[in-house]
Amino acid sequence: MHLHDLTIKKFHDGLLKKEFSALEMTQSFFDWIEKRDKEVGAYLSLNKDLAVRQAEETDLKIAKNMPVSMMAGVPMAIKDNLLIEGLPATAASKILKDYTASYDATVIKKLKSAGAVFLGKTNMDEFAMGSSTENSAFQKTKNPHDLTRVPGGSSGGSAAAVASHMAVAALGSDTGGSIRQPAAFCGVVGLKPTYGAVSRFGVIAMASSLDQIGPFTKTVEDSAILFKEILGQDGLDSTSVNADYGEELLNPKLENIKKLKVGIPEEYFVEGLDKEVAEKVDEAIKAIQSLGLEIKKISLPNTKYALSCYYIIMPAEVSSNLERFDGIRYGTRQKAENLLELYKKNREAGFGAESKRRILLGTFVLSSGYYDAYYAKAQKVRRLIKEDFDRAFKDVDVILTPVTPTLPFKIGEKTSDPLSMYLSDIFTIPVNLAGLPAVSIPIKSNVKGPAEGEARQGRQMSKDLPVGFQLIGKPWREADILGIGQYYEKLSR
Repeated sequence: MHLHDLTIKKFHDGLLKKEFSALEMTQSFFDWIEKRDKEVGAYLSLNKDLAVRQAEETDLKIAKNMPVSMMAGVPMAIKDNLLIEGLPATAASKILKDYTASYDATVIKKLKSAGAVFLGKTNMDEFAMGSSTENSAFQKTKNPHDLTRVPGGSSGGSAAAVASHMAVAALGSDTGGSIRQPAAFCGVVGLKPTYGAVSRFGVIAMASSLDQIGPFTKTVEDSAILFKEILGQDGLDSTSVNADYGEELLNPKLENIKKLKVGIPEEYFVEGLDKEVAEKVDEAIKAIQSLGLEIKKISLPNTKYALSCYYIIMPAEVSSNLERFDGIRYGTRQKAENLLELYKKNREAGFGAESKRRILLGTFVLSSGYYDAYYAKAQKVRRLIKEDFDRAFKDVDVILTPVTPTLPFKIGEKTSDPLSMYLSDIFTIPVNLAGLPAVSIPIKSNVKGPAEGEARQGRQMSKDLPVGFQLIGKPWREADILGIGQYYEKLSR
Protein backbone atom coordinates (compact mmCIF):
# COMPACT_ATOMS: atom_id res chain seq x y z
CA MET A 1 0.00 0.00 0.00
CA HIS A 2 1.36 3.44 -0.97
CA LEU A 3 1.80 6.07 1.74
CA HIS A 4 -0.48 8.51 -0.06
CA ASP A 5 -3.35 5.98 0.14
CA LEU A 6 -3.13 5.57 3.89
CA THR A 7 -5.83 6.82 6.22
CA ILE A 8 -6.18 5.78 9.86
CA LYS A 9 -8.99 3.42 8.88
CA LYS A 10 -7.06 1.86 5.97
CA PHE A 11 -3.91 1.57 8.10
CA HIS A 12 -5.81 -0.24 10.86
CA ASP A 13 -7.47 -2.65 8.40
CA GLY A 14 -4.17 -3.39 6.65
CA LEU A 15 -2.42 -3.98 9.96
CA LEU A 16 -5.03 -6.47 11.15
CA LYS A 17 -4.96 -8.28 7.79
CA LYS A 18 -1.15 -8.41 8.15
CA GLU A 19 -0.64 -6.75 4.77
CA PHE A 20 2.24 -4.89 6.46
CA SER A 21 3.69 -4.46 9.94
CA ALA A 22 3.72 -1.25 11.98
CA LEU A 23 7.53 -1.31 11.92
CA GLU A 24 7.66 -1.66 8.12
CA MET A 25 5.33 1.31 7.68
CA THR A 26 7.23 3.41 10.24
CA GLN A 27 10.48 2.80 8.36
CA SER A 28 8.75 3.62 5.05
CA PHE A 29 7.57 6.94 6.48
CA PHE A 30 11.06 7.85 7.68
CA ASP A 31 12.46 6.99 4.22
CA TRP A 32 9.85 9.26 2.60
CA ILE A 33 10.46 12.05 5.13
CA GLU A 34 14.18 11.93 4.30
CA LYS A 35 13.34 12.58 0.63
CA ARG A 36 10.34 14.91 0.83
CA ASP A 37 11.00 17.05 3.89
CA LYS A 38 14.10 18.61 2.36
CA GLU A 39 11.64 20.58 0.20
CA VAL A 40 8.71 21.04 2.59
CA GLY A 41 10.39 21.57 5.98
CA ALA A 42 7.50 20.22 8.06
CA TYR A 43 9.54 18.61 10.85
CA LEU A 44 11.77 20.28 13.42
CA SER A 45 12.94 16.98 14.92
CA LEU A 46 12.50 13.25 14.26
CA ASN A 47 12.09 10.62 16.98
CA LYS A 48 13.29 7.41 15.31
CA ASP A 49 14.17 5.47 18.46
CA LEU A 50 10.82 6.16 20.14
CA ALA A 51 8.88 5.51 16.93
CA VAL A 52 10.56 2.15 16.35
CA ARG A 53 9.85 1.06 19.94
CA GLN A 54 6.21 2.08 19.62
CA ALA A 55 5.82 0.25 16.30
CA GLU A 56 7.45 -2.91 17.68
CA GLU A 57 5.06 -2.90 20.65
CA THR A 58 2.06 -2.85 18.30
CA ASP A 59 3.51 -5.63 16.13
CA LEU A 60 4.10 -7.75 19.23
CA LYS A 61 0.47 -7.35 20.32
CA ILE A 62 -0.79 -8.33 16.87
CA ALA A 63 1.53 -11.35 16.79
CA LYS A 64 0.00 -12.48 20.10
CA ASN A 65 -3.54 -11.85 18.75
CA MET A 66 -4.12 -9.20 21.41
CA PRO A 67 -6.75 -6.51 20.72
CA VAL A 68 -5.39 -3.16 19.50
CA SER A 69 -7.05 0.24 19.13
CA MET A 70 -7.76 2.04 15.85
CA MET A 71 -4.70 4.25 16.49
CA ALA A 72 -2.28 1.37 17.12
CA GLY A 73 0.84 1.73 14.98
CA VAL A 74 -0.48 4.82 13.19
CA PRO A 75 2.48 7.10 12.24
CA MET A 76 1.74 10.60 13.58
CA ALA A 77 3.32 14.05 13.62
CA ILE A 78 3.07 16.23 16.75
CA LYS A 79 3.18 20.04 16.87
CA ASP A 80 6.23 21.21 18.80
CA ASN A 81 4.26 22.94 21.54
CA LEU A 82 2.95 19.59 22.85
CA LEU A 83 5.15 17.86 25.42
CA ILE A 84 6.48 14.33 24.89
CA GLU A 85 8.67 13.18 27.78
CA GLY A 86 12.35 13.09 26.86
CA LEU A 87 11.90 14.85 23.52
CA PRO A 88 12.52 18.47 22.46
CA ALA A 89 9.69 20.97 22.93
CA THR A 90 10.82 24.26 21.43
CA ALA A 91 7.52 25.90 20.41
CA ALA A 92 9.74 27.01 17.46
CA SER A 93 11.45 29.58 19.71
CA LYS A 94 15.13 30.20 20.39
CA ILE A 95 14.36 30.67 24.07
CA LEU A 96 13.40 26.96 24.27
CA LYS A 97 15.84 25.58 21.70
CA ASP A 98 17.58 23.37 24.30
CA TYR A 99 14.50 22.43 26.34
CA THR A 100 13.54 18.77 26.73
CA ALA A 101 10.10 17.89 28.06
CA SER A 102 10.05 16.24 31.50
CA TYR A 103 6.53 14.82 31.19
CA ASP A 104 3.85 13.89 28.67
CA ALA A 105 0.88 16.04 27.71
CA THR A 106 -2.41 14.32 28.52
CA VAL A 107 -3.22 13.83 24.82
CA ILE A 108 0.20 12.22 24.35
CA LYS A 109 -0.44 9.84 27.27
CA LYS A 110 -3.75 8.84 25.69
CA LEU A 111 -2.20 8.26 22.27
CA LYS A 112 0.70 6.30 23.79
CA SER A 113 -1.85 4.05 25.51
CA ALA A 114 -3.62 3.64 22.17
CA GLY A 115 -0.35 2.58 20.54
CA ALA A 116 0.18 5.51 18.17
CA VAL A 117 3.66 6.05 16.70
CA PHE A 118 5.22 9.52 17.02
CA LEU A 119 7.47 10.20 14.04
CA GLY A 120 8.58 13.68 15.11
CA LYS A 121 7.77 17.22 16.20
CA THR A 122 6.54 19.67 13.58
CA ASN A 123 7.38 23.28 12.79
CA MET A 124 5.07 26.12 13.82
CA ASP A 125 4.91 29.87 14.26
CA GLU A 126 6.83 30.75 17.42
CA PHE A 127 4.64 30.05 20.48
CA ALA A 128 1.77 29.54 17.98
CA MET A 129 1.76 33.24 17.04
CA GLY A 130 1.18 33.54 13.31
CA SER A 131 -0.83 32.45 10.30
CA SER A 132 1.89 31.27 7.91
CA THR A 133 4.58 29.31 9.85
CA GLU A 134 7.02 32.02 8.80
CA ASN A 135 7.52 33.15 12.41
CA SER A 136 9.42 30.00 13.39
CA ALA A 137 12.88 30.73 14.77
CA PHE A 138 14.33 27.73 12.92
CA GLN A 139 12.92 27.32 9.39
CA LYS A 140 10.08 28.14 7.04
CA THR A 141 7.63 25.40 6.12
CA LYS A 142 6.34 25.34 2.54
CA ASN A 143 2.94 24.39 1.18
CA PRO A 144 3.24 20.89 -0.39
CA HIS A 145 0.84 21.93 -3.20
CA ASP A 146 3.06 24.87 -4.22
CA LEU A 147 6.46 25.29 -2.59
CA THR A 148 6.43 29.06 -3.20
CA ARG A 149 3.43 29.44 -0.86
CA VAL A 150 2.80 29.23 2.88
CA PRO A 151 1.10 26.22 4.49
CA GLY A 152 -0.83 28.48 6.87
CA GLY A 153 -0.24 28.69 10.59
CA SER A 154 0.46 28.39 13.32
CA SER A 155 0.24 24.58 12.92
CA GLY A 156 1.66 24.69 9.39
CA GLY A 157 4.18 21.90 9.97
CA SER A 158 1.51 19.44 11.09
CA ALA A 159 -0.79 20.31 8.16
CA ALA A 160 2.07 20.04 5.66
CA ALA A 161 3.23 16.70 7.09
CA VAL A 162 -0.21 15.14 6.54
CA ALA A 163 -0.72 16.81 3.14
CA SER A 164 2.64 15.56 1.85
CA HIS A 165 2.05 12.04 3.22
CA MET A 166 4.85 12.32 5.79
CA ALA A 167 2.35 11.27 8.49
CA VAL A 168 -1.04 9.57 8.46
CA ALA A 169 -2.35 12.10 10.98
CA ALA A 170 -1.08 14.90 13.22
CA LEU A 171 -1.92 16.99 16.25
CA GLY A 172 -1.98 20.78 16.31
CA SER A 173 -3.35 23.55 18.49
CA ASP A 174 -5.95 26.16 17.55
CA THR A 175 -6.16 29.54 19.30
CA GLY A 176 -7.70 31.63 16.52
CA GLY A 177 -7.67 29.28 13.54
CA SER A 178 -4.28 27.59 13.82
CA ILE A 179 -5.65 24.16 12.89
CA ARG A 180 -8.41 25.11 10.46
CA GLN A 181 -6.56 27.72 8.40
CA PRO A 182 -3.50 25.54 7.60
CA ALA A 183 -5.84 22.58 6.98
CA ALA A 184 -7.64 24.69 4.36
CA PHE A 185 -4.38 25.89 2.80
CA CYS A 186 -2.93 22.35 2.64
CA GLY A 187 -6.08 20.50 1.58
CA VAL A 188 -6.55 18.31 4.68
CA VAL A 189 -9.18 18.03 7.41
CA GLY A 190 -8.60 20.07 10.58
CA LEU A 191 -10.82 19.90 13.68
CA LYS A 192 -10.95 22.50 16.44
CA PRO A 193 -12.98 20.83 19.24
CA THR A 194 -15.29 22.52 21.73
CA TYR A 195 -13.30 24.39 24.36
CA GLY A 196 -12.84 21.89 27.19
CA ALA A 197 -13.45 18.75 25.11
CA VAL A 198 -9.72 17.95 25.01
CA SER A 199 -7.28 18.46 27.89
CA ARG A 200 -4.77 21.28 27.43
CA PHE A 201 -2.41 19.89 30.07
CA GLY A 202 1.06 19.66 28.56
CA VAL A 203 0.56 22.21 25.79
CA ILE A 204 2.86 25.25 25.93
CA ALA A 205 0.13 27.81 26.52
CA MET A 206 -0.39 30.83 24.29
CA ALA A 207 -3.83 32.18 25.29
CA SER A 208 -5.42 29.84 27.81
CA SER A 209 -9.07 30.81 27.31
CA LEU A 210 -8.76 30.24 23.54
CA ASP A 211 -6.28 27.36 23.03
CA GLN A 212 -7.58 23.93 22.05
CA ILE A 213 -5.78 20.81 20.78
CA GLY A 214 -7.14 19.01 17.73
CA PRO A 215 -6.34 16.63 14.86
CA PHE A 216 -5.19 16.93 11.24
CA THR A 217 -6.28 14.01 9.08
CA LYS A 218 -6.88 13.05 5.46
CA THR A 219 -10.58 12.30 5.94
CA VAL A 220 -13.39 13.46 8.21
CA GLU A 221 -13.85 9.87 9.36
CA ASP A 222 -10.22 9.83 10.53
CA SER A 223 -10.80 13.12 12.34
CA ALA A 224 -13.63 11.51 14.31
CA ILE A 225 -11.46 8.47 15.13
CA LEU A 226 -8.55 10.56 16.41
CA PHE A 227 -10.80 13.00 18.27
CA LYS A 228 -12.45 10.05 20.05
CA GLU A 229 -9.03 8.96 21.34
CA ILE A 230 -8.00 12.33 22.81
CA LEU A 231 -11.27 13.76 24.18
CA GLY A 232 -12.38 13.62 27.81
CA GLN A 233 -12.08 15.22 31.21
CA ASP A 234 -8.67 15.48 32.84
CA GLY A 235 -8.00 16.17 36.51
CA LEU A 236 -4.90 18.12 35.45
CA ASP A 237 -6.97 20.59 33.39
CA SER A 238 -9.79 22.23 35.33
CA THR A 239 -11.36 23.57 32.11
CA SER A 240 -11.84 20.09 30.63
CA VAL A 241 -15.29 18.50 30.57
CA ASN A 242 -16.56 14.93 30.43
CA ALA A 243 -19.05 15.14 27.55
CA ASP A 244 -20.98 12.12 26.29
CA TYR A 245 -20.57 11.82 22.51
CA GLY A 246 -22.20 8.42 22.13
CA GLU A 247 -21.90 6.17 19.09
CA GLU A 248 -22.97 8.81 16.55
CA LEU A 249 -19.50 10.39 16.60
CA LEU A 250 -18.05 7.41 14.73
CA ASN A 251 -21.25 6.09 13.16
CA PRO A 252 -23.38 8.99 11.87
CA LYS A 253 -26.73 7.98 10.36
CA LEU A 254 -27.90 9.76 7.22
CA GLU A 255 -31.50 9.98 8.44
CA ASN A 256 -30.29 11.98 11.46
CA ILE A 257 -27.92 14.12 9.39
CA LYS A 258 -30.77 15.08 7.04
CA LYS A 259 -32.69 16.55 9.99
CA LEU A 260 -29.98 19.16 10.59
CA LYS A 261 -30.47 22.76 9.45
CA VAL A 262 -27.43 24.57 8.08
CA GLY A 263 -27.07 28.33 8.51
CA ILE A 264 -25.17 30.56 6.06
CA PRO A 265 -24.14 33.84 7.77
CA GLU A 266 -24.25 36.86 5.46
CA GLU A 267 -21.34 38.51 7.33
CA TYR A 268 -18.92 35.81 6.08
CA PHE A 269 -19.58 36.47 2.39
CA VAL A 270 -18.40 40.05 2.14
CA GLU A 271 -15.98 42.23 0.22
CA GLY A 272 -12.44 40.92 0.63
CA LEU A 273 -13.43 37.31 0.03
CA ASP A 274 -11.56 36.02 -3.04
CA LYS A 275 -13.86 35.20 -5.94
CA GLU A 276 -12.31 31.74 -6.30
CA VAL A 277 -12.87 30.94 -2.61
CA ALA A 278 -16.47 32.17 -2.76
CA GLU A 279 -17.19 30.03 -5.82
CA LYS A 280 -15.78 26.88 -4.25
CA VAL A 281 -17.62 27.41 -0.96
CA ASP A 282 -20.82 27.89 -2.98
CA GLU A 283 -20.14 24.48 -4.56
CA ALA A 284 -19.82 22.97 -1.08
CA ILE A 285 -23.12 24.56 0.00
CA LYS A 286 -24.89 23.04 -3.02
CA ALA A 287 -23.33 19.65 -2.29
CA ILE A 288 -24.51 19.77 1.34
CA GLN A 289 -27.96 20.78 0.11
CA SER A 290 -28.02 17.78 -2.23
CA LEU A 291 -27.77 15.52 0.82
CA GLY A 292 -31.23 16.73 1.80
CA LEU A 293 -30.25 19.25 4.48
CA GLU A 294 -32.14 22.53 4.77
CA ILE A 295 -30.06 25.65 4.09
CA LYS A 296 -31.05 28.90 5.79
CA LYS A 297 -29.54 32.40 5.73
CA ILE A 298 -28.67 33.79 9.16
CA SER A 299 -26.95 36.83 10.64
CA LEU A 300 -24.04 37.09 13.09
CA PRO A 301 -23.93 40.90 13.39
CA ASN A 302 -21.05 41.17 15.87
CA THR A 303 -18.69 39.15 13.66
CA LYS A 304 -17.17 42.42 12.41
CA TYR A 305 -15.77 43.09 15.89
CA ALA A 306 -14.23 39.63 16.37
CA LEU A 307 -10.78 40.39 14.96
CA SER A 308 -10.33 43.55 17.07
CA CYS A 309 -11.67 41.78 20.15
CA TYR A 310 -9.33 38.81 19.65
CA TYR A 311 -6.23 40.99 19.21
CA ILE A 312 -6.84 42.51 22.64
CA ILE A 313 -7.75 39.39 24.62
CA MET A 314 -5.18 37.08 23.05
CA PRO A 315 -2.10 39.35 23.57
CA ALA A 316 -3.22 40.01 27.15
CA GLU A 317 -3.14 36.27 27.87
CA VAL A 318 0.11 35.90 25.90
CA SER A 319 1.83 38.53 28.04
CA SER A 320 0.86 36.59 31.18
CA ASN A 321 1.68 33.11 29.85
CA LEU A 322 5.04 34.02 28.37
CA GLU A 323 6.44 35.81 31.39
CA ARG A 324 7.73 32.44 32.65
CA PHE A 325 10.15 32.21 29.72
CA ASP A 326 12.94 34.31 31.17
CA GLY A 327 16.01 32.20 30.36
CA ILE A 328 16.47 31.36 34.04
CA ARG A 329 13.97 28.54 34.60
CA TYR A 330 13.57 27.73 30.90
CA GLY A 331 15.61 28.30 27.79
CA THR A 332 18.95 29.79 26.88
CA ARG A 333 20.80 32.04 29.31
CA GLN A 334 22.81 35.07 28.22
CA LYS A 335 25.77 36.53 30.12
CA ALA A 336 24.88 39.55 32.27
CA GLU A 337 26.19 41.52 35.25
CA ASN A 338 22.90 41.75 37.17
CA LEU A 339 19.40 40.24 37.25
CA LEU A 340 17.64 43.03 35.32
CA GLU A 341 20.23 42.91 32.54
CA LEU A 342 19.91 39.10 32.48
CA TYR A 343 16.14 39.30 31.98
CA LYS A 344 16.50 41.89 29.24
CA LYS A 345 19.20 40.00 27.34
CA ASN A 346 17.47 36.62 27.64
CA ARG A 347 14.15 37.89 26.32
CA GLU A 348 15.73 40.08 23.64
CA ALA A 349 17.74 37.14 22.26
CA GLY A 350 15.10 34.48 22.89
CA PHE A 351 11.86 35.94 21.49
CA GLY A 352 11.16 36.70 17.84
CA ALA A 353 9.58 39.90 16.52
CA GLU A 354 5.96 38.68 16.55
CA SER A 355 6.22 37.32 20.10
CA LYS A 356 7.67 40.62 21.30
CA ARG A 357 4.92 42.54 19.50
CA ARG A 358 2.16 40.55 21.20
CA ILE A 359 3.79 40.60 24.65
CA LEU A 360 4.10 44.38 24.49
CA LEU A 361 0.56 44.83 23.20
CA GLY A 362 -0.82 42.53 25.90
CA THR A 363 1.09 44.27 28.67
CA PHE A 364 -0.23 47.61 27.41
CA VAL A 365 -3.92 46.60 27.36
CA LEU A 366 -3.64 45.17 30.88
CA SER A 367 -1.87 48.22 32.31
CA SER A 368 -3.47 50.72 34.67
CA GLY A 369 -5.59 53.22 32.81
CA TYR A 370 -6.04 51.01 29.75
CA TYR A 371 -7.53 47.83 31.25
CA ASP A 372 -11.09 49.19 31.29
CA ALA A 373 -10.76 50.95 27.95
CA TYR A 374 -9.47 47.89 26.08
CA TYR A 375 -9.39 44.53 27.89
CA ALA A 376 -12.64 44.83 29.86
CA LYS A 377 -14.47 46.17 26.79
CA ALA A 378 -13.12 43.35 24.62
CA GLN A 379 -14.46 40.78 27.08
CA LYS A 380 -17.91 42.38 26.82
CA VAL A 381 -17.73 42.21 23.02
CA ARG A 382 -16.70 38.56 23.32
CA ARG A 383 -19.95 37.92 25.18
CA LEU A 384 -21.91 39.61 22.38
CA ILE A 385 -20.21 37.41 19.77
CA LYS A 386 -21.12 34.29 21.76
CA GLU A 387 -24.71 35.51 22.10
CA ASP A 388 -24.89 35.89 18.31
CA PHE A 389 -24.06 32.20 17.97
CA ASP A 390 -26.50 31.25 20.75
CA ARG A 391 -29.34 33.04 18.92
CA ALA A 392 -28.37 31.51 15.56
CA PHE A 393 -28.33 28.00 17.04
CA LYS A 394 -31.96 28.37 18.06
CA ASP A 395 -32.84 28.35 14.34
CA VAL A 396 -30.09 26.15 12.87
CA ASP A 397 -27.93 23.22 14.02
CA VAL A 398 -24.74 23.91 12.05
CA ILE A 399 -23.20 27.01 10.45
CA LEU A 400 -21.26 26.85 7.16
CA THR A 401 -18.66 29.48 6.23
CA PRO A 402 -15.39 29.87 4.32
CA VAL A 403 -12.27 29.05 6.36
CA THR A 404 -10.06 31.75 4.88
CA PRO A 405 -10.74 34.87 2.78
CA THR A 406 -7.94 34.05 0.32
CA LEU A 407 -6.07 31.20 -1.33
CA PRO A 408 -2.64 30.29 0.12
CA PHE A 409 -0.43 33.34 -0.29
CA LYS A 410 3.21 33.59 -1.33
CA ILE A 411 5.99 33.11 1.20
CA GLY A 412 7.08 36.60 2.29
CA GLU A 413 3.98 38.27 0.85
CA LYS A 414 2.57 39.42 4.19
CA THR A 415 5.50 39.33 6.62
CA SER A 416 6.04 43.09 6.42
CA ASP A 417 2.36 43.83 7.11
CA PRO A 418 1.17 42.20 10.38
CA LEU A 419 -2.38 43.55 10.01
CA SER A 420 -2.74 41.91 6.60
CA MET A 421 -1.50 38.64 8.11
CA TYR A 422 -4.00 38.89 10.99
CA LEU A 423 -6.87 39.13 8.48
CA SER A 424 -6.10 35.54 7.40
CA ASP A 425 -7.96 34.36 10.51
CA ILE A 426 -11.00 36.63 10.20
CA PHE A 427 -13.41 33.69 9.63
CA THR A 428 -11.92 31.36 12.25
CA ILE A 429 -11.43 33.68 15.25
CA PRO A 430 -15.14 34.02 16.24
CA VAL A 431 -15.29 30.25 16.90
CA ASN A 432 -12.49 30.45 19.48
CA LEU A 433 -14.01 33.49 21.18
CA ALA A 434 -17.28 31.54 21.56
CA GLY A 435 -15.62 28.22 22.49
CA LEU A 436 -17.41 26.30 19.72
CA PRO A 437 -16.36 23.23 17.69
CA ALA A 438 -15.49 23.74 14.03
CA VAL A 439 -13.94 21.69 11.25
CA SER A 440 -12.18 22.68 8.03
CA ILE A 441 -12.96 20.29 5.16
CA PRO A 442 -11.25 20.42 1.76
CA ILE A 443 -13.55 21.17 -1.16
CA LYS A 444 -13.03 18.27 -3.48
CA SER A 445 -12.48 20.01 -6.83
CA ASN A 446 -9.39 22.21 -6.70
CA VAL A 447 -9.33 25.85 -7.81
CA LYS A 448 -7.72 26.12 -11.22
CA GLY A 449 -5.18 28.93 -11.41
CA PRO A 450 -4.78 31.06 -14.57
CA ALA A 451 -1.98 30.50 -17.02
CA GLU A 452 1.56 31.26 -15.92
CA GLY A 453 2.16 35.00 -15.90
CA GLU A 454 -1.47 36.03 -15.59
CA ALA A 455 -2.07 38.16 -12.49
CA ARG A 456 -4.93 37.61 -10.09
CA GLN A 457 -5.40 40.42 -7.57
CA GLY A 458 -1.70 41.19 -7.69
CA ARG A 459 -0.53 37.58 -7.12
CA GLN A 460 0.83 35.02 -9.58
CA MET A 461 -1.04 31.71 -9.64
CA SER A 462 0.28 28.81 -11.69
CA LYS A 463 -1.03 25.75 -9.85
CA ASP A 464 -4.20 24.26 -8.46
CA LEU A 465 -4.60 25.33 -4.83
CA PRO A 466 -6.75 23.83 -2.07
CA VAL A 467 -9.81 25.58 -0.66
CA GLY A 468 -11.65 24.57 2.51
CA PHE A 469 -15.07 25.21 3.98
CA GLN A 470 -15.86 25.45 7.67
CA LEU A 471 -18.66 23.76 9.59
CA ILE A 472 -19.35 25.27 13.03
CA GLY A 473 -21.37 23.29 15.56
CA LYS A 474 -23.13 23.77 18.87
CA PRO A 475 -21.02 23.10 22.00
CA TRP A 476 -20.29 19.34 22.36
CA ARG A 477 -21.90 18.63 18.97
CA GLU A 478 -18.78 17.63 17.04
CA ALA A 479 -20.87 14.65 15.89
CA ASP A 480 -23.05 17.01 13.81
CA ILE A 481 -20.23 18.71 11.90
CA LEU A 482 -18.20 15.53 11.48
CA GLY A 483 -21.31 13.62 10.41
CA ILE A 484 -22.16 16.14 7.68
CA GLY A 485 -18.50 16.14 6.66
CA GLN A 486 -18.39 12.35 6.29
CA TYR A 487 -21.45 12.29 4.04
CA TYR A 488 -20.07 15.24 2.04
CA GLU A 489 -16.90 13.24 1.39
CA LYS A 490 -18.94 10.26 0.16
CA LEU A 491 -20.51 12.46 -2.55
CA SER A 492 -17.19 12.78 -4.35
CA ARG A 493 -16.01 9.18 -4.13
